[in-house]
Amino acid sequence: MKIAIVGTGYVGLVSGACLADLGHDVVCIDRDLGKIEGLQNGVMPIYEPGLEALVARNVAASRLTFSHDLAAGVKSRDAVLIAVGTPSEAGSGRADLSYVFAAALEIAANLDGFTIVATKSTVPVGTNRKIAEITADVIPAGASMAVASNPEFLREGAAIADFMQPDRIVVGAEDPRAVAVMRQIYWPLVAQGFPLIGCGLETAEVVKYAANAFLAVKITFMNEVADLCERVDADVETVAAGVGADHRIGRAFLRVGPGWGGSCFPKDTRALATTARDNDVRLKVLEACIEANGDRKAAMAARVETACGGDLRGKRVAVLGLTFKGQTDDMRESPSLDLVSALCARGASVHAYDPSQPREARRLLPAVHLATSPQSAVEGADAVVLATDWDEFASYDLGALADRMADPVLVDLRNMFEAKTAIACGFRRYVGLGRGAQREDAVQGPMAPGMPDEAAVFRSVAAE
Repeated sequence: MKIAIVGTGYVGLVSGACLADLGHDVVCIDRDLGKIEGLQNGVMPIYEPGLEALVARNVAASRLTFSHDLAAGVKSRDAVLIAVGTPSEAGSGRADLSYVFAAALEIAANLDGFTIVATKSTVPVGTNRKIAEITADVIPAGASMAVASNPEFLREGAAIADFMQPDRIVVGAEDPRAVAVMRQIYWPLVAQGFPLIGCGLETAEVVKYAANAFLAVKITFMNEVADLCERVDADVETVAAGVGADHRIGRAFLRVGPGWGGSCFPKDTRALATTARDNDVRLKVLEACIEANGDRKAAMAARVETACGGDLRGKRVAVLGLTFKGQTDDMRESPSLDLVSALCARGASVHAYDPSQPREARRLLPAVHLATSPQSAVEGADAVVLATDWDEFASYDLGALADRMADPVLVDLRNMFEAKTAIACGFRRYVGLGRGAQREDAVQGPMAPGMPDEAAVFRSVAAE
């Protein structure tokens, strides 16, 4: 199939590269000339594991090209997929659909045959029907189009695997020709047994929002259970394992943390709640989830302050991880933004390190010292806060980090380490989330200089 994708962000670029890898002829289109020139020279505009190699392979095979010329790029295509941003409108929480509608109108005005125009962007109920309505008068004579909804379910950091091994492929369409074309596009995956769910436009739109909202609720619930565990002397990690072992619930998205952020959950939960209110429905569970997540992110700085003796004024705090999750460079609505801003407001000097070296860090956090290594971030620090679940953090030599600190205190907001391990490696204090069973005597190390022989032996083995 000949496919055009409008937008080269996380969704558009990953989808384009993966569709090309399935054997289709794909052109990815973006108005940003600098981004297109970079892609043509092998420079990725985003950080996504495996993406650079995937793009290079399909460019070399002449299945994947890049262009900033939308008018030429959409001609003679079987399908055009819209993958532009749908940010939240300030104040209302509604999805800003201006980019989607602008793209749809320009696509329609430049068609030269029958083409499927499908939205991969996350859009509220009624958007695809609105696209069909507003484009009807701009389609050239002799051309025609059918609208489809094809929402994406890609996790940043695991997007390629999610596309190539999907839990499901959702296609909302009413025109039989659109159903046939979309099924042919995904046939290489359907033939492997991955399910394709066909439905109406509105149903497909709701599926995407409902899925993200449910996952957000699941995370928020476990974060609140973690708070309870701290009060009643229970261990949230074991609780999560016991709960997740129930096949009706599952293990995914039960990890506790500082709250959810990113490009999807915040805007999608707000948009779904707003859409419901616009239709005289109250999604009370979702509304409470949004409020609870905001409270969660706001409360993290207080934990750091308590771990540092109740006063952050004049203290140096190292923060490891700025992106909303590991294995991505995306800082949109990251819990780290709330955390770092609150730490600075409480008088701390913050030195932060993120493995992806996100481009937006300097603009979003102008008061923060951005380190180029974890070692330089923790040098002379009074506490180190692990804020993002980067895989590489788990391999760090805790002893080497503790040695560089003025006061080795570890606040682990992702529960990546065990308290006894951290203490044995030289940390004076370890603070995790939902680990009420680990009392003060279990998470406090020796106050005097030096370490006991047992801990020294453990530390030596860990370093090896």
